Amino acid sequence: MSKIPKVTLKEVRKVFGRQPALAGVSFELTPDRISLLMGPNGAGKSTLLGILSTLSPPTSGQVLYGEKDHRSAERELRGRIGLLSHNAMLYDRMTCRENLMFFARLHGVDRPAEHVARWLEQVQMTDAADKVVGQLSRGMLQRLALARVLLPDPDLLLLDEPFTGLDRDAVALLRRALQGMRQAGKITLVVTHDVEAVDGLCDHLLVLKHGHLAHELAQSDLRSSQIQEHYHGAI
Repeated sequence: MSKIPKVTLKEVRKVFGRQPALAGVSFELTPDRISLLMGPNGAGKSTLLGILSTLSPPTSGQVLYGEKDHRSAERELRGRIGLLSHNAMLYDRMTCRENLMFFARLHGVDRPAEHVARWLEQVQMTDAADKVVGQLSRGMLQRLALARVLLPDPDLLLLDEPFTGLDRDAVALLRRALQGMRQAGKITLVVTHDVEAVDGLCDHLLVLKHGHLAHELAQSDLRSSQIQEHYHGAI
């Protein structure tokens, strides 16, 4: 599959039993900007990420990756999507290097050893490369998980609370990585409650409430005060 040019949601619904988790959500994610998704607990954020990552199908509505529906290109799409969730998706008994080598080969990355070494350096984990993952601190685990996500060079990046457990240096590192993704024309969606961490970083705000899109704002370099104002105004 060629590069994903944009992602479009049209009246997306997701129902569990009789309870709607998403109730007709429509918006568009485009390259060259970073979208911020916010909402109170139970708003439908995790459900939406599951759908965007193709791990969970919508009950109704359309999710288009360019012109392709996720149903018709699910296998191809998964190789183009990077998901960072609450689960680091790393193997505890393998070293950092072994984990990244495994995922590099899984995704068919050319010259895997070279790319793994580069990403270990990028996330400042070179000195811990041969350390077993089960011995890592929360912050180091998050850094390595970020390297896992970025290693295959995804077109669509989905980050769920990526700043959790990070120290100041690691937050700065992640911000630089996100800015690099924007400059490279990647489609990026960040879910976080840490508005200070994304201060001046995002260009697009989406607020979910009870499964509905309560507010959407597109504006360059959104400041934390603006995010808080629009978020609280919407909920």
